[in-house]
Amino acid sequence: MPERRVVIAADHLGLPLKDAVKAHLEAQGVAVVDMGVNATDPVDYPDLGRALAEKIAAAEFERGILVCGTGAGMAITANKVPGVRAVCVTDPYTAERAIASNNAQVITLGAQITGISVAKMLVDIWLKNEFQAERSGAKVAKIDAVDREYRQKPDAAA
Repeated sequence: MPERRVVIAADHLGLPLKDAVKAHLEAQGVAVVDMGVNATDPVDYPDLGRALAEKIAAAEFERGILVCGTGAGMAITANKVPGVRAVCVTDPYTAERAIASNNAQVITLGAQITGISVAKMLVDIWLKNEFQAERSGAKVAKIDAVDREYRQKPDAAA
C-alpha cells in the first residue's frame, strides 16, 4: 500500500466502524487524521461530510473516508463540494473502480450494512489502486466539466 495520509470522519452511527478502519490503517503504517466524531452523541452527518470534503477539495488530503449508517448520505454530501468525487462502496469491484475509473478521492461506508472485516478489505482495495487516466481520463474530465459548469452559473448558489 503506498504511503499516504488519509482523512476519516463518521457520524455517531459510524463511530465503531470508523475506529476499526482507522486502527486497521494505522497498523499498516498509514497516517490517519481523524475529524471525529469520538462520542456516541447524535450528530448530523452533513456537517462532517462537508468538512472532510472541503479538506479534499483544498488538496489538504489526497483521499478521505466517510462513515454513516448507510454511506449514502455522506456520499451525497461530499459530492456537493465542488471538485470532490465520492463513491459509496459496498463491494470489492466498486472499491477498485471508484478510484481506477472514477478517480474518487472519497469513499463512504455504511456502518449498518457493512461489517468491519468487509470494510477493511474495501478500504485496502481502494487505497492500493490508482486512477487509470489512460482509460478513464476523458470520462472524469467530463464529470469535472459538469462540476465547473454548474459552479459558474449565476444561480448555482441558490
